[in-house]
Amino acid sequence: MGFAGVLTIVFSYQAQTPQQRRANAKFAKDNEARMGKSEEQIKKRTKEVQKSPISPMWLILLGFVVFGGIVFEVLSRMFGF
Repeated sequence: MGFAGVLTIVFSYQAQTPQQRRANAKFAKDNEARMGKSEEQIKKRTKEVQKSPISPMWLILLGFVVFGGIVFEVLSRMFGF
């Protein structure tokens, strides 16, 4: 590979987006925290810090839609709306 090939490889990479940069920094931080620890300590830590896959706002919205619909249905059947 000549000089032109090296330049093509060097300049073909794009700059990281801010989102990629944050993700890479988080990954590096997590890897640094794992250095020197056994697998048991790492697994124990990850089990303790489990986050809900759905945010509380979405749970509230879902509850409002479901239970609001039920309440509306009961009221409409009682009063004949």
